[in-house]
Amino acid sequence: MGPLITLILAIVYGTGAWRFWRGFHRTNFSQGKINLTLLWPLYLALNKSYRQNFNKALKG
Repeated sequence: MGPLITLILAIVYGTGAWRFWRGFHRTNFSQGKINLTLLWPLYLALNKSYRQNFNKALKG
């Protein structure tokens, strides 16, 4: 059961990172693409502005 949960979390993390990376040009951000992509779960949970920009990036 543990490896399955780990696999599911890795897929969710990777999918979110990939979609944000691909839609980064739609956000208000101009720098920090790598950091913002790698730390997307943390920023998504803690920062309202990031959540809005994350949603812009995903809506494409």
